[in-house]
Amino acid sequence: MDMKNIIVYYFAVVVPFAIIFLLAKTNTINSNWFVYSFCFYLFIYRTYIDGKRLADKGLIAKKDIWRMIVPGYRIRFFKDLYLR
Repeated sequence: MDMKNIIVYYFAVVVPFAIIFLLAKTNTINSNWFVYSFCFYLFIYRTYIDGKRLADKGLIAKKDIWRMIVPGYRIRFFKDLYLR
């Protein structure tokens, strides 16, 4: 999946988030699984997706994707991640 396209990026970010909340709202998953899923989404999935977008755009090396988990690292690339 090419993360250079902002529509693809937003789709990859919003859909899993919406699925987690939809499952919780319909009581398909209990509160413990909601918290586990949400933490996975925030700390692992979003770290990878944001890092992949920046790596695909050539702003960071693919080996540096893991650094997106460092607090404040995404802020440096705010415009490139969310606006361009």
